[in-house]
Amino acid sequence: MQLLYQFFGWLTRILFGFFGNYGMAIIMLTVIIRAALIPLNIKSQKSMIKMQALSGKTAELQRKYGDDKQKYQEELMKLQQENGAMGFSGCILPFIQLFLIWPIYRIVSGPLIYLSRVPKESVQKMIDLANNEGLVVTKRLTADLHIPLIEILNNNSDFLNECISKGYIAMGQLLDLNFLGMDLTKTPAWNPMTIISDPKTYLPLLMFPILVIATNLVSMKLANWLKPGYKEQQEAKKREKMNPARAGQTPEDQAETTAKMMTWMMPLLMLWTTFTLPAAMGLYWVVGGLMGILTQLLTYFLFTKPYNLKKLEMEQKKAEAFRKNTSDEDKSANRKKNKKKK
Repeated sequence: MQLLYQFFGWLTRILFGFFGNYGMAIIMLTVIIRAALIPLNIKSQKSMIKMQALSGKTAELQRKYGDDKQKYQEELMKLQQENGAMGFSGCILPFIQLFLIWPIYRIVSGPLIYLSRVPKESVQKMIDLANNEGLVVTKRLTADLHIPLIEILNNNSDFLNECISKGYIAMGQLLDLNFLGMDLTKTPAWNPMTIISDPKTYLPLLMFPILVIATNLVSMKLANWLKPGYKEQQEAKKREKMNPARAGQTPEDQAETTAKMMTWMMPLLMLWTTFTLPAAMGLYWVVGGLMGILTQLLTYFLFTKPYNLKKLEMEQKKAEAFRKNTSDEDKSANRKKNKKKK
């Protein structure tokens, strides 16, 4: 994991050097990460389209093995493998996002190491010095998680001068970590008393949890609305409710159930980390949510919508052919009747 932390730190330093702004560096880092995940999004969408195309065969398996869940799952997996429609591909993305929390967490919690390139040993020496001088009051500091140390360095000139004189840090390594007037090293507060104690700092930071919730709600709604076969699935479920005899006829996809669980777990995790980690983490989630929405729209217009149009066209052709065959049969029957009468 240390190699991954160093890579993300290196990338963030390059972006910070280019933009000269910590917030912009986090934004562009998020854009790069989410852009790299677009191929997986596309693969997941293609898999969903293939699953929808196999819905007839899936329903047949459900009717055939409805009472034997294990056999049904085995046959379903076999069907998916044969047609290149692995249902669990849609579950991979949330797990990757979960995994990527760790390097982002390290960067936003330890910018002196990963952004300013202060040696870890020097950070630990500054922490020990701050503890010895009684400057650390509320939070326990570690070399990797040292955001309160930055606040001490910024607010205590005597301590800063002492650290510089001892060679622990150089003046140029103390970076500006603000964005749009907000200190991204601060943690958004949910406690009204904390907000009232310093409204100038904490009120603007509430923007991050609010936007995290908003972007996730939009993303969840879009995930349903833009899903292949969503309309047909909802209609089938309505018919099941209206007619008890149809109950259980709509195939249950285990992968879809897992994806739904992750869909609800991820927002809760995002909200928790937004209120417990520096605001830079909230900025990462917000930009990631916006990128996710753009990716959903992109994959819909590139793959799902053309598939839906093609499916509608084929259904119309089948209906037209059926009407023609019915008409031909009626005409043939009428001719036979007329001959008999004659």
